[in-house]
This record gives sequence, C-alpha cells and structure tokens, in this order.
Amino acid sequence: MAKQAKTDRQAVIEQIRSQQKSAEKRRGLAIVGVCAVVALLIVALAAYRPIKNWWDLRQFRDVALDKIGAPASVCGKETTKKATGNQQHVPDGQAIFYDDAPPAFGEHYGTPDPMTRKLYTEGDRPQLGTLVHNLEHGYTILWYDQSVADDSDQMSELRGIADKMAGTSNFRFKFKAVPWLESDGKAFPKDQHIAFTHWSIGGADKDPSGDGQVGVWQYCSSVSGAALSDFMIKYPYMDSPEPNSM
Repeated sequence: MAKQAKTDRQAVIEQIRSQQKSAEKRRGLAIVGVCAVVALLIVALAAYRPIKNWWDLRQFRDVALDKIGAPASVCGKETTKKATGNQQHVPDGQAIFYDDAPPAFGEHYGTPDPMTRKLYTEGDRPQLGTLVHNLEHGYTILWYDQSVADDSDQMSELRGIADKMAGTSNFRFKFKAVPWLESDGKAFPKDQHIAFTHWSIGGADKDPSGDGQVGVWQYCSSVSGAALSDFMIKYPYMDSPEPNSM
C-alpha cells in the first residue's frame, strides 16, 4: 500500500508539473502575442501620419496655389512699419525680444534656416531669431496660430501650399509656414489666425542699403492661397535686404 501511495503522489506531482509547464507556455505565448500587437501598433502609428499627409496632398496636386483654402477676402490690408536690424547679428541662443506679433524684421541670429524645409510644427520650428534672418534674405513667412494647428483641414491646406513651394533652386519659392506660439509673444489681432510677413526695401528696384526698409504684415482669418499668392507677387524675394543669399 505504501508503494502504491508513493506512486500516486508521484503521479500527482508529475501532473502538477505538467500543468505548470502548460500554464507557463500559455503565458509565454500570451506575452509574445501582446508584444507582437504592441509592435504592430507602434509601426502603424509611425506610418499613419506620413501616409495621411500623402493622402491629403493628393487633393491639391492639380490645384493652383490661389485655389487652395479660402478666398483672398479673408485677409485684411497690408500694414508696414519702418524696419531696423539689417545685418545686426547676435549670438545664437541669445534672447531676442520682438515687439511685433509676429516679427517682420529686427536683429537676428547669424545663420538662417535652410530653404529645404517649408512647413513646421510646434515641435520642430526654428527659433524666431533664425527665421528673422530668413526674412532678411527675402522669404515670405506664413505664421499660423494654435487654432489653425488644431484644425486638420487647414493644416492639410498648409501642407498643400508648402508642397507648391518645394525646391531650393528657384528663389521665388523662398517661403516658410511656421507656428506662432503663445510663448513667442502677444497674440494676433482678434479673429485673425494667419499672418504673412516680409522684410521689404520698399520695392524690388530700391537700394537694399537705403532707408526705405519696412516690415510688411498681412493678417487673415484662415488659410488663403489666393492671398498668399498676391502677397508674394507684390513682395517678391528680390524686394529684400539680401535677396541673393539662400
């Protein structure tokens, strides 16, 4: 009887071990399955934004710039202010305070942002001192506030506009669309969510070293490719203190 009892206990022990191994195997497979699902979700999320951006751009591929977004009537008249800061460089990272929202001229950092990139978001936008240097080189900058950043349709329109400005060899495409952040300074005028700025010498045929330099602003309630097109024709890159610099 003792031998039989020992055999029974051994069988029970073996059964428990077998059950434990099976449970551990199931847990292992479950962990692998969860990891695989998480990995797939990470890949899917990483791929989602580029694919969506590509899909959104398709609607603008055969659409002229002046047909993207709202009509030009959503924008007010341009305003100007005497410009200062031509060739006044300060060390990178030094605090610079601009009175205007957004700036159209002023002292700036020593290196402008490359022409390659045309659209930025809050997470990767260059510093204001860098962008003002771009203005000195003839860029038109479109600034957008948080309400536009939160509007997927308007952001798609900005991507469509930026796509029209792609390239680095044609200086007519000296353009950047960047966010204006609450930390940058005061807000845009009431009900205005887009601003165009340009550093002008008072006309493309004027002497860049003269006293006629002005900053130019135009505010809009929403994205308007038509208004941007008119603005860039009226204030081309040649109408700037240093038009031949990248």
